[in-house]
Amino acid sequence: MVRPSRQREREQERAEEEEKGEDQEVRNCPECNSDNLVSSADGGEIVCDDCGLVIEEENIDRGPEWRAFNHSERQSKSRVGAPTTQTMHDKGLTTQIDWKDKDAYGQSLSSEKRSQMHRLRKWQERIRTKDAGERNLQFALSEIDRMASALGVPRSVREVASVIYRRALNEDLIRGRSIEGVATSCLYAACRQEGIPRSLEEVSDVSRVEQKEIGRTYRYVAQELSLKMEPVDPKQYVPRFASDLGLSEEVQSKANEIIDETAEKGLLSGKSPTGYAAAAIYAASLLCNEKKTQREVADVAQVTEVTIRNRYQEQIEAIGVR
Repeated sequence: MVRPSRQREREQERAEEEEKGEDQEVRNCPECNSDNLVSSADGGEIVCDDCGLVIEEENIDRGPEWRAFNHSERQSKSRVGAPTTQTMHDKGLTTQIDWKDKDAYGQSLSSEKRSQMHRLRKWQERIRTKDAGERNLQFALSEIDRMASALGVPRSVREVASVIYRRALNEDLIRGRSIEGVATSCLYAACRQEGIPRSLEEVSDVSRVEQKEIGRTYRYVAQELSLKMEPVDPKQYVPRFASDLGLSEEVQSKANEIIDETAEKGLLSGKSPTGYAAAAIYAASLLCNEKKTQREVADVAQVTEVTIRNRYQEQIEAIGVR
């Protein structure tokens, strides 16, 4: 019973050695035995970078058959449209008539053609939404896009916010609540999930909904959709606040050290992350001789000076600075 198993192990080892040998042949140049192999720009050839020998030249090229040397040329030769996106109610699959009144050759249209294109454009916008549900979804996604632009968050956050809103719509969580309130809460949740936190005050500033309603709707949506939200790390606010205040990298590094050291001692529990980060920046600016007033830091962080003073006193006592 022992011999077949040993024989099977030897066969496996032999097969592995053969595979390694084949890989070694592919990985090394047969001319100079170099392992510095590169693939060409179109991926069709494998060339030795030392001696220039073409080792393989019949690889499958999965790219287009045309070549382009700049962005505009690539756009003009491409025969596919834009990728689908969750930020549009139809996911970008319907036709959209351009607002420019020019033909395919870039020449201006006549007055008769311009009026015709205006009518076509108007009816195209009308038929893109077939019912009230799609119109509401279009309005909500446009609100998310508007608020995301005002907050300066990247495209990925808008995509995640749109996905969360679509999930809330499928779960019938919009009923009895304002569309703007749910859209704003979805954007706030997306910012936290993507690690680009924005405070409720910042989100409410660009929204048409009160801060209390945004927080209440956010908690409801997060609970019903089982969104896993970790506590916001105050260090995520430090680069943005320091940049707005014009502080150096040294101050940012010192503020992160203060946050890490005081958080280990349990001072962060139950505290607002924005106020905690603002106090750490204020303390770091004093220690690095780049003094900023409490009012300047409070205006950037959108907290009160009292909050900064309280957190500042706790932090300097914890780190042993007098």
